[in-house]
Amino acid sequence: MRYAGAPACCWRLHAALNWFGSCAQHAQPRSMDLFLQQVLNGLTLGGIYSLVALGLTLVYGILHVPNFAHGAFYMAGAFVSFHLMKAYGFNYWLAMLGSAACVAVIATLAERLVFHPLRKASGLHPMIAAIGILLFLEAGAQAIWGADFHRMQTPYTGILDLGGVTAPVQRLLIIAAAFGLMVVLQLFLRRTVTGSTIIAMAQNRDGASLVGIDANKVAMLTFAISGALAAVAATLYAPINLVYPAMGHLVITKAFVIIILGGMGSVPGAIVGGLIIGFAESFGAFYISTDYKDIIAFALLVLILSLRPQGLFTKGAH
Repeated sequence: MRYAGAPACCWRLHAALNWFGSCAQHAQPRSMDLFLQQVLNGLTLGGIYSLVALGLTLVYGILHVPNFAHGAFYMAGAFVSFHLMKAYGFNYWLAMLGSAACVAVIATLAERLVFHPLRKASGLHPMIAAIGILLFLEAGAQAIWGADFHRMQTPYTGILDLGGVTAPVQRLLIIAAAFGLMVVLQLFLRRTVTGSTIIAMAQNRDGASLVGIDANKVAMLTFAISGALAAVAATLYAPINLVYPAMGHLVITKAFVIIILGGMGSVPGAIVGGLIIGFAESFGAFYISTDYKDIIAFALLVLILSLRPQGLFTKGAH
């Protein structure tokens, strides 16, 4: 509105102030929407990383050896789900269950045929064996499905608008399924006799054997759970990523960062560490640069371990 008799500079200044005020009013909600969008992305990444890290930390609690083959289990889970859906027409959930069962069997066989015979060897031998399993499974996947990138289909392709936040249904599914599985796993470990045997084995293998716990059965069960978790995580994340033989490399590297960050062998540490890395990557990629997204996890590892060398949690698997 221009006032009669007012100098031109005055009404122009008035218009400019109104424009800046309007921009500020719209910028604040927009900034909040972008912030919440990164929270959603962080929960998605954190859920996947935590599932992978949980399987890894459970195995470490039993073997006390880093299982480098865990990334191959993750890759195998994605390929099995992809194959069941494409070749046999399984729906998404049946493919996920079939993949979890298949990778659980593969992980159990790895424990029986590779890790169990090396249980009394030095730590270097199981590590080399785990790398051998990793290379073997990757070569097998490449021989069967080729080295190309594959896209896994999902029935959940919709997008929801949650108060200005764009939320793909697949991401919401990842968050719900991942955190639901974490709750189920915690209840299993704390409230069941079988879960208590896994905790006892992780805390004191010899003492658990003395009270009648079958160490072999517990080790096989732990590997089966570890493989199933990796397969479920891969099937959840593959529709918004790609399926290819080397897809487990970066995931397993970050999973190791997470279990070191949270405390080796700690189940709560794996969950908290996964969320920390997920949020750090999401916000770092948005506010800093996507070029540094994968470096952030290692920078956080150095920072936190310099302040707390034993990790965030220190009492092993519980």
